[in-house]
Amino acid sequence: IVVRPPASFPPLRALPAALTTASALLLTACGGSEAPASVEDKARAAVPSAQRTAGVLRIGSDLNYPPVAFRGADGKPAGLDPDLADALGKVLGLRIEIVDTPFDKLIPGINDKQFDLAMSGISDTPARRNALGENGMPTGKPGVDFVDYFIAWTSIIVQKGNPKGIRTLDDLCGRTVAVQRGTTQDEIVSRQVGACERTGKPLQVHRFDDDTVALAEVAAGKAVADFNDLPVAAYAARTTDAGNRFEVTGALSQSSPYGIAVNKSDTALRDAVAKGLDELMRNGTYDAILAKWNVSAGAARVAAVNGGL
Repeated sequence: IVVRPPASFPPLRALPAALTTASALLLTACGGSEAPASVEDKARAAVPSAQRTAGVLRIGSDLNYPPVAFRGADGKPAGLDPDLADALGKVLGLRIEIVDTPFDKLIPGINDKQFDLAMSGISDTPARRNALGENGMPTGKPGVDFVDYFIAWTSIIVQKGNPKGIRTLDDLCGRTVAVQRGTTQDEIVSRQVGACERTGKPLQVHRFDDDTVALAEVAAGKAVADFNDLPVAAYAARTTDAGNRFEVTGALSQSSPYGIAVNKSDTALRDAVAKGLDELMRNGTYDAILAKWNVSAGAARVAAVNGGL
């Protein structure tokens, strides 16, 4: 026995157009719409056309500051900043090119647009954002914007055993210290010069373009101490001469956060970088990179713009 549908019931392919349209709308409402853009999609979409067209992000970095930024045994950039830069490039869909540049030339390089960003353990300070001189007055030069990504501390590094008993800034009076030129630590030591002069014990400062030279001064006894961010000081103390050459001493003082420097006119690039870093912090890549370099204690919670004090 064959049961046939009523003659008034049309075959499926002959359903009225109004009914098929309504069905399509119902399916769309039940989940057929496009998924919302991911954080990574939004970060890529925010990349300015200049960098998107070039397909590369050029980043200035002083590769003489392990474990933040240095050259590995293969001669290639290594450390916290190059690893974060590579991960940021993947999120933004751009190839990363590191431009090895002396530290005190990084911000001028940003202002001259020699590279897109500068990333080299640069502390985000009001003086750098507003181009202020040592006297706190404007220099007339352009400042930079920062996207903050790491919390740093300043520490003192001395010879193993601390033979001169250096524990505070005042212990430096009447002695010689070494420091990398243009750093936050250079600023700290410069302020201490005035304090030591008032005690009648002048502080001599040897400034170098390369922190490894400053450390060599300490190792040779030509300076009693070098000033470094804690990750750098701890790395030098742990790895130099199998841990038998240096030690970290004294109370730690918090520095301004590390920030990625961006030309003030490149606000779109700045915001794309902030979105990309936030994605790295969200997906666990950021934490994994900090753990690799034993600097997890400096983890930031968000990629703040111009958050340094």
